[in-house]
Amino acid sequence: MAARALKVAVAQIDCTVGDLAGNASRILAAAQEAAALGADLLLTPELALAGYPPEDLLLRPDFYRACAAELSALAGRLPLPALVGHPDTHDGGRHNAASLLRGGRVEATYRKHRLPTYEVFDEARYFRPGSAPCVFELGGVRCGVNICADVWEAAPAAAARNAGAELLLVLNASPYHMRKQDTRHATLRRRVEENGIPAVYCNLVGGQDELVFDGASFALDANGRLTHQLPAFVERVALVEIRDGQVLPGEQAAEQPIEAAVYAALVLGVRDYLGKNGFPGALIGLSGGIDSALTLAVAVDALGADQVRAVMMPSPYTAQMSLDDAREMAHRLGVQYDEIPIAAAMERLAATLAPTFAQIEENEGPKPVWDTTEENIQARIRGMILMALSNRTGRIVLTTGNKSEMAVGYATLYGDMAGGFAVIKDVFKTFVYRLARYRNGIADVIPENIIARAPSAELKPNQTDQDSLPPYEILDAIIEAYMERDRSPREIVAQGLPADDVRRVVTLLKRNEYKRRQAPPGIRVTQRAFGKDWRYPITSRYPDEWD
Repeated sequence: MAARALKVAVAQIDCTVGDLAGNASRILAAAQEAAALGADLLLTPELALAGYPPEDLLLRPDFYRACAAELSALAGRLPLPALVGHPDTHDGGRHNAASLLRGGRVEATYRKHRLPTYEVFDEARYFRPGSAPCVFELGGVRCGVNICADVWEAAPAAAARNAGAELLLVLNASPYHMRKQDTRHATLRRRVEENGIPAVYCNLVGGQDELVFDGASFALDANGRLTHQLPAFVERVALVEIRDGQVLPGEQAAEQPIEAAVYAALVLGVRDYLGKNGFPGALIGLSGGIDSALTLAVAVDALGADQVRAVMMPSPYTAQMSLDDAREMAHRLGVQYDEIPIAAAMERLAATLAPTFAQIEENEGPKPVWDTTEENIQARIRGMILMALSNRTGRIVLTTGNKSEMAVGYATLYGDMAGGFAVIKDVFKTFVYRLARYRNGIADVIPENIIARAPSAELKPNQTDQDSLPPYEILDAIIEAYMERDRSPREIVAQGLPADDVRRVVTLLKRNEYKRRQAPPGIRVTQRAFGKDWRYPITSRYPDEWD
């Protein structure tokens, strides 16, 4: 017993879907770093070789052939044994697998038992579940393998222990959402306590489309105590040492406040979306409001000021304060800043449409002198300008709408929704202010006027958001209850929220599904976002439960 010792190197790395050669190189670099640290084994994230989630690439036979070839080549190059996540075919089925690469070959393979089909996951579409445990010996320690969702149920970990495992190695591609880490700790602690063996949890880090993986890998001893906690949102190779069945204490990164974690997720999501897709920079329509200000700050922190261009497009309804604040913020962050007034374009377009509008009134009767038509025209002129600049420069337009607006359709199709990536799409308006305060706590980059003033789209004189929406504290509470927790309107009213506001918000939320389907992807930071895990029909007559 005294001779039994094992050093596991946790490779918390940022992999890119489909970049098999690049991911293999990343795994190899981590293995070389691990070997230099004296590690005995490298532990990688779930599907590290392929990137996660590969989605319908997993339906292509050639994808599995390419993964198998890359895995075989990697096995011959590694300086130490490694447990590598990869897609696998076996007995006519496709599997989410992890293989032990040792001695230049694939020595053993574990196939994931539990295939999640909830939240953002759809693994049963692609994979067949495995059923056999996988246990191997290294350094006198018998190591069992689980993959991500396996540990959310009792059976896979118990199967590893029953097959002789003294240590559980868990490969993960667990995406971030608020307070996710507490749930991970509690879930793995249950498995450890049930089986009486320690566990090492290695998680993917990086952005993949709307998902952000936070890493935050950790280890628990046989009593469920946290012995290692890696930092979130950064790549890291770290050692976990097991000696005589005990996990020796190691690195303990401090837990981030929720604002810091969400902000880091947004920064990483923007950096990887643009970097992995090859965009040379970002364009942002800067309005002088809080949403575009926060989006600009995130973009600069993700990409650097030289890669971000801000464009202010004032109309006759834009307040001087908005112009002043936009100029000041661009100056503070050091970004390229342009002002392109849209009054002349508004006049020209109004003149172009006037004969047709007059004919409509003649046929259908008088229309309001001012309605959403004129408001949306302004937003669409701005969208056209931004997309023209995007075409000319190759930079991607980052939209600035928040979750509250996306929920109730407080956004213009082909206007402020025009763009390629929605940075704060899953951030409630109330939390936007918290993030702005957090960012200013690091350095004062958002002018106080922007944070303090009443929010307004400035599409007509003296407009504020609360002219047409409930206060954001009420609006966000209704959306969170209905959309994230599936509460009925009756239950939401019972929580103490105003019945009239509940009816109005739920009606708007359902009515605007068609808009959300046409919105760009955005970074998921809550447990349920308007994306992979929101699949409501556009056409629906379900009346909801009101009484």
